[in-house]
Amino acid sequence: MRVLVTGGAGYVGSHVVRALARSGRRPVVLDDLSEGHREALPAGGEVSLVVGDIADARALDACFEAGPIQAVVHMAASCLVGESMHDPARYFDNNVARALKLVELVRERGVGTFVLSSTAAVYGEPLLSADEAIEEDLPRRPTNVYGETKLTLETALDWYARCTGLRAAALRYFNASGAAQGGDIGEDHDPESHLIPLACRAALGLIPEVVIMGRDYPTPDGTCLRDYVHVSDLADAHVRALAFLERGAAPGRLLAYNLGAERAVSVLEILDGVRRVSGRSVPAADGPRRPGDPAVLRASSRRIRAELGWAPAFSDLDTVLRSAWDWHRAHPHGYAGGPGAAALTP
Repeated sequence: MRVLVTGGAGYVGSHVVRALARSGRRPVVLDDLSEGHREALPAGGEVSLVVGDIADARALDACFEAGPIQAVVHMAASCLVGESMHDPARYFDNNVARALKLVELVRERGVGTFVLSSTAAVYGEPLLSADEAIEEDLPRRPTNVYGETKLTLETALDWYARCTGLRAAALRYFNASGAAQGGDIGEDHDPESHLIPLACRAALGLIPEVVIMGRDYPTPDGTCLRDYVHVSDLADAHVRALAFLERGAAPGRLLAYNLGAERAVSVLEILDGVRRVSGRSVPAADGPRRPGDPAVLRASSRRIRAELGWAPAFSDLDTVLRSAWDWHRAHPHGYAGGPGAAALTP
């Protein structure tokens, strides 16, 4: 079975591509490489790569040249909360307009199965007690443009499912984190905005400090609380969702699943954790809140556990942080610099 993975050379995408290949499927990656990396994909022709835009019919034609494609895993998107608040036009163009063009192009070519990489940002900041976690049936009220664009695409896919029979699922991530257990693929963004990679870079002396974006949230230590799920667990969920849809699950509606470790961790706890696993100092400084950031996001993953048998295998905090640290220590300058542990490890 051939599966098109848009954004498959990116951080989460490359882990999904690897999981799909291990499941016996043949991934075809469509990526413009604006955020992705060729080096994140398997060598030796195991995975096909087409460099192009998701809304370009010619790029889609190239993906289909070697034969029919049965399903799409859509992971190509603009995904920075702060940037989305400063450049909403880019986010609505990339995450909605171009994504809907992709849906039409693949449907014209006979694809009837679609898995969307979505986000917990669709929920906004639900009014929950400290003991409650976010369930899929809670109202979705995004507090930032990024979340709004993902919610808009989810709504469109739900109507496609109702009106055309498209089999579709949305996987709502909380915070993707960590790196592959083999240590050969990991998180490499430029610029980097995610907390764990920034903490690792600070520990390596590559940046002077981590800026804590807000110390006045209504949380125990005043910093944001987030649910960190290992990227390999996310990849496994994509394979399970795809298999579920292939079996004809739930025609006529969009399936939606939360993906989290069901544990909320603060910014300060992450910084302390990186100090622990690295044995190094992680300098930090206080900064202003980032626009659109909720105080707390914690998942309930009960639905996907019950329906798809998914359970996170690598999302305990030490495994997340250790795998991230090992990746960044070995690749201090990302894929472009290659492994560099010897240069930075005493």
